[in-house]
Amino acid sequence: MSKKTVVLAYSGGLDTSYCVKYLAEDKGYIVHSVLVDTGGFSKNELKKVEEKAYQMGVTRHESIKATDEFYRNCIKYLIFGNTLRNNTYPLSVSAERVFQAKAIAEYAKKIDADAVAHGSTGAGNDQVRFDMIFNIMIPGVEIITPIRDMKLSREQEIEYLKSKGVEMDWSKTQYSINQGIWGTSVGGKETLTSDQTLPNDAYPSQCVKDEARTIKLKFQKGELIGLDEELFKNPVDAIQKLSTIASEYAIGRDMHIGDTIIGIKGRVGFEAAAPLIILKAHHMLEKHVLTKWQQYWKEQLGSWYGMLVHEGQFLEPVLRNVEKFLEDTQDHVTGDVIVKLEPYRFTTIGINSTYDLMSSEFGSYGEMHKGFTGEDVKGFSKMLSNQVMIYNKVKESNEQS
Repeated sequence: MSKKTVVLAYSGGLDTSYCVKYLAEDKGYIVHSVLVDTGGFSKNELKKVEEKAYQMGVTRHESIKATDEFYRNCIKYLIFGNTLRNNTYPLSVSAERVFQAKAIAEYAKKIDADAVAHGSTGAGNDQVRFDMIFNIMIPGVEIITPIRDMKLSREQEIEYLKSKGVEMDWSKTQYSINQGIWGTSVGGKETLTSDQTLPNDAYPSQCVKDEARTIKLKFQKGELIGLDEELFKNPVDAIQKLSTIASEYAIGRDMHIGDTIIGIKGRVGFEAAAPLIILKAHHMLEKHVLTKWQQYWKEQLGSWYGMLVHEGQFLEPVLRNVEKFLEDTQDHVTGDVIVKLEPYRFTTIGINSTYDLMSSEFGSYGEMHKGFTGEDVKGFSKMLSNQVMIYNKVKESNEQS
């Protein structure tokens, strides 16, 4: 009887290392490990992961580059929507998991695999994100999840791998780190509590810059196309360059506490220097160039879009409708935003744009008005307050009778 083939979503970390050994040696599968790079690996790191995969016992390993697709089909709209989960988290891992799952499903179809597998636990969001994409794209293909199904602790996984003769730097396994172009999440014993924070050395980036730096972000129709005087053909390159610069200040660290898809509260540490700077800079530019109602509806739909992405609903057709709205709002979101970088923080200073609605041609807030007179304001204020005046009069009349 021929062996079955399984495609494993692979990162080279503790969980997926366990999965390789378990599936290949204990269950007898032909294992194809697939790493889907969403901007978190260098060429050297990808090579090391591949070498490790073969050492662990996979039959074939593939690295799939998905950074450009991830930006083009998702990150771009997260920027347009100024999307932060609970006003804090830039959906660093939430969004990229969808594109990793999509690539795994497409690879599984290409090789006609019998099963797909992932190393998610039974207590987080990722299990739902992977399963949902697989159920939609490759219905009927078996989904194998050893860590979830056997309810394994990290200590149990380590002991199993040691029994198989696997040698790793076990000290690095105390933190689960997921890195991509849109930020890095960090989970550890501190994130399992409500009152502790991650130690400084748990974060991949460390502060090595002391002197403040001012940098100019250039946007064109909502997309980041330049830094200072350097222009980029691909916004992905601009994001990665900004990440390199800002991470030296250890900017973008925080703890996110949110409602998970599975109904419990979840807590994770993260660092996302470039995403947070871009989102705040983009938002500042929009406050200058969009009307209040454009901003209002963008805020509603941007937040809702982020919630559906977070909950693994990226393939829901309504998101394509929201994306069209968000893109349509960006026609005038063009200009420069000046940002000051300092150790562990940044400040948005101001903007320059030909679409700036704060133009002194029409007046200066608190100083001078040119489009109306004081008499206009008196009449406007009286009409605007008229209904509430009537409400109060009727209310007082009924209370006195």
